[in-house]
Amino acid sequence: MTEAYESLDWLALSRGTLDRLGERRRDETWLAAAWDDPRSRVLVVERGRALVRPGPALVLLSREEAPEGERYLLGADGDGVAYFAVSAPLPAIEGTEPADLRTAGAALSDRDAGLLTQAVGLQNWHATHTHCPRCGALTTLASAGHTRICTVDGSEHFPRTDPAVIMLVHDGERILLASGVRWPENRVSILAGFVEPGESLEQAVAREVREEVGVTVRDCRYLGSQPWPLPRSLMLGFFATADPGQELRVDEEEIRSARWYTREELKAATEAGEVLLPGRVSIARQLIERWYGGALPGDW
Repeated sequence: MTEAYESLDWLALSRGTLDRLGERRRDETWLAAAWDDPRSRVLVVERGRALVRPGPALVLLSREEAPEGERYLLGADGDGVAYFAVSAPLPAIEGTEPADLRTAGAALSDRDAGLLTQAVGLQNWHATHTHCPRCGALTTLASAGHTRICTVDGSEHFPRTDPAVIMLVHDGERILLASGVRWPENRVSILAGFVEPGESLEQAVAREVREEVGVTVRDCRYLGSQPWPLPRSLMLGFFATADPGQELRVDEEEIRSARWYTREELKAATEAGEVLLPGRVSIARQLIERWYGGALPGDW
């Protein structure tokens, strides 16, 4: 594999185009003026979903149309138009339907994919961090939705992101795919796991592969990252090489089964519906198709 991977365009949720305006988040005068600007657009999010029109395209409202709710500054585009998210019940708008990142993320435009990914990540964090982890007191939203402040000790808390490695293991000719214990039998994917304290990304790749299928890998090569705010992960994609002839020993608490596929076997299995690959919004699907060399049919 000699292809360079400078661009992240191939990762559906890594395509955001806005300037996030970190320097404006504490500027209350600017924030008030931006909210009042008739050009500003508002994305309503509820439990990880937003309204979309056919296309699909996000439904973006004016300030007057937006419901009341927690408000987050998402950023501004090249024309200076500011974008906000409001956490509230989705309004009823004819010709639209609710959608989440899994169903719509890969088909949205670069701007819309970035808006929804950021808004969902912030909403998930705020919903689960209403109290101070130091003293247990209530916290309040601050910095235009990018921090929370403890009402008792004044400590400031920032959105949490959990790094997770996701790795395509191959032996040069074959790819290793596994099925989780809670999945339907024909659903497969590559291996993944969270990074532990004091561990490098490469160490996490090697440890997770060894723990889940008993295989030793080498030549871990980083390819790209994708936010996965479901609820708060950052997926860091790798290729890793395994020497042929190693016995697969699956961790039965996590893995139902695992097996190797040549490109011909993988194509035949997906065409026959014998295996279903992850959806196209996922970095797992993109890594698999990068290794295969083209598009494959079917998904979860």
